[in-house]
Order: sequence, then C-alpha cells, then structure tokens
Amino acid sequence: MSLILVHVLGCRSSLYEGEFIANELILHGHEITDDIKSNFNAAVIVTCSVTSEADKKCRQIIRRVKRSLNDKGVLAVCGCWSEKIDPVQAQELGINILTGSRHKNILPGILDGYIKNDCKKFLDLRTEFNNNNHEWEELKISKPVIHSRAFIKIQDGCDHFCTYCIIPFLRGRPVSRPVNNVIEEVKQVISNGAQEIILTGIHLGLYGRDFGGSLADLINALSKLNIKRLRMGSLEPFCLDENLLSALKNCESFCRHLHLPLQSGDDEILKSMRRGYTSCEFIKLCDRARDILGDELHISSDIMIGFPGETEKNFNNTLQTMRDSNFGRVHIFPYSERAGTLAVNFSDKVSEQIKSIRKNQALELGRELLNNYASKFIGHDVKILIENNSKGYTENYIEAVILKELNKINKNEIYTLKAVNMREGVLECVQ
Repeated sequence: MSLILVHVLGCRSSLYEGEFIANELILHGHEITDDIKSNFNAAVIVTCSVTSEADKKCRQIIRRVKRSLNDKGVLAVCGCWSEKIDPVQAQELGINILTGSRHKNILPGILDGYIKNDCKKFLDLRTEFNNNNHEWEELKISKPVIHSRAFIKIQDGCDHFCTYCIIPFLRGRPVSRPVNNVIEEVKQVISNGAQEIILTGIHLGLYGRDFGGSLADLINALSKLNIKRLRMGSLEPFCLDENLLSALKNCESFCRHLHLPLQSGDDEILKSMRRGYTSCEFIKLCDRARDILGDELHISSDIMIGFPGETEKNFNNTLQTMRDSNFGRVHIFPYSERAGTLAVNFSDKVSEQIKSIRKNQALELGRELLNNYASKFIGHDVKILIENNSKGYTENYIEAVILKELNKINKNEIYTLKAVNMREGVLECVQ
C-alpha cells in the first residue's frame, strides 16, 4: 500500500476526474492525500490549460512534486495541459505515465501496476481522438474523497469555439452522459453521505443535445431523488432557457446560485470573442432568472480583462454591465494568448500595464458587488454546509464562518445559523 498524492488543477470537471482517480486507487488498496507537503510515495496531477498562467502553474507543480518523490516514486499526469505536451518534454519533467483528456478510466489501474512492480519507464497513453466521434468515457465515484461536496461530471467537450479559448481543441466535441448513468451515481454518493451534488461539465448547457435530451430533463429527473442540495457548475448564458429555468424553479433541492460567465460587458468585444449575446441580452437574462428563481438568487460570473482591441470605453462598459447585472462573486482574470486560437492573431493588443490597472479596478468593483449581495443576509438564518475549520458555504454560495463554536461541529453536515456580520464577502454566523 502506498500514500498517493492526487492534486487537481483547473475546473470542476477536473475536480470530478481527480475524485474518480482517488476512488479507484482506494479500491486498489492505496491511501490518498491532497496535501502536497505530505510524505507521499506516488502522485497523480490533473492538469489545466485554460490560460498561459495555468500552463505555467502545471509545470511548477510537476517539478515540485517530482522533487518530493526524488525519483523514488511514480508520477502520473493527465488532463488538458498534458493533452498537448511533447513526450520528450514530459520525460524531461520526470513524468512516468502521461495521458491527456482521454484514458483517465484506465490510469489508476496502470499506476497501481507501476507501484507494485516498481516500474519507472515512460508510458504515453494518449491517442489522437476524433472530434467528430467523441464517445462518453465511463468514470464513476462512490463518494467524495478529496472534497466534502460531490462533483458529478455529466458532460464533456465544447464546439462553441470562442476566439480566445483552447479548450475545444483539448476536450473535443460535446458528449453527454446517459441519464440513467447519472442518476445511478447520484444515488450512490447520496447513500454514502454526500450532502451536496454539483453537476459539472465543460459546456454544461449542451447536456443531452447529442441524444435528443436536455439539461432541464435531467434536472426534472434528479428532482425526484432525495438530494439535500443540488448545485450547477458554470453555465453559458445562452443555454439558460425557459425550460431550464422552469425545471430549476420546481426542483426543491436546487441551491439559488448560478454562475453565468459574462467575459466582457461590451458588445464590440463580445462580438470579437464570438460569445453569442449582447450585454443587454445578458442583463435581461439575469433579470429573467431572478423573476423566476427569486430575488435572492446569487449570480456570479467571470470577467476577462484586456482582450485584444479593448479600449477604455469598452472596459468601462464592462464595469457598467457588472453593476447592471447585480453580480455577487466575480472572478477577474487577464486575457492570455493561446496558440491555435483565432484571437492570438488579433491586432491592438492591450499592454500588461493597462491590463493590471484595469484588473485592479474590476477587482475593486467585484469586492463591492459581493459585499452588497452578502450583506443582504445579515440578521437572517442561513444554512451552511461545513467543509473544514468551522467554515463552509450557504445555499446561495456565500462563504460563511462560525464565530462561536457549537457543542460539536461535524464536517459535511448542514447547520442553520444566524448571520450577524459580514466581512470581505464572508458571513460571520452564530448559533
């Protein structure tokens, strides 16, 4: 038996894939840790390539983990970043087992064999996948191992091809998980104590398109199960239609939070990004979602700063759209060139200095918006799912901390507490 590090970088789909790997390695008799400082004997790193900064972080983590292993343990790497890495470079980094967006289903068994046979040879599991014939890769978990909440991956791939995004080239075309398969896994993790289910996917709103179904259909099916809390991963705005809003409204376990990535609040930039909506359409969508799901609905978002051609006027339009959309939490990040995307050839690049200035302005507005939203709950009872150290999240996805310890606080339990204060977007609660 070995202690194996499972370290995940990137999106919630990657988190699910990391959970699958951890579950399978436990079945092989190993122990799992997500503590990179621990004395592990082998490691799996699930990588991300959404930005150039993500690429850089992957390399840093791989080098750090390899130093910790000191050539005595096996290092396996999978995910989006490893989909495109040159095999010579992979070996130079000390990687023993390499795969990309495919073959994660066989990775745990191969790693187990490497450990038991003390094998260190380089193995490249990657195969060139056909974007027009992308089949669902069967992964399944019985319970969360690394996290308290249960991430359930129901969709993979994307064919929207935003001009800045490399992910469709690394994940392939959209493919959906069969409904019965999803339900079976959700029942399993619930029976093993999961309090919250989070549906994830690369382009979640496309779920079911490949077999004539829809995300609304799946929500309707899941609403019949005994789920305490059901949450959605990131959802592209143009996929939030009336059928889905109706299904979410009628689902008692649905947590009133939607993450709708805006990216830019300026129509010129949105068109250049090929996002498929205008700022006005996005604002109307937010208003419509609140009309149906309630005023307490938390809408969080992503904002990209410094896309090619972004002027001061374009940027100010984005700030105004952020205000008009009444966001809560906002993730702000600078545009990053990705080789192979259309945007890499666009002119009128924005300097790093201007990106930094605009990013700070957007971050300041983001803090203001989050504080405004979170402060609405002061003086009210909120339900908190405890994750660790008396901290957790409310149903509306507001971070919360318990000021005074209860007689006994259990991780992965839901407590109803009163919010008495808010500090930097975090609710402070007492019994």
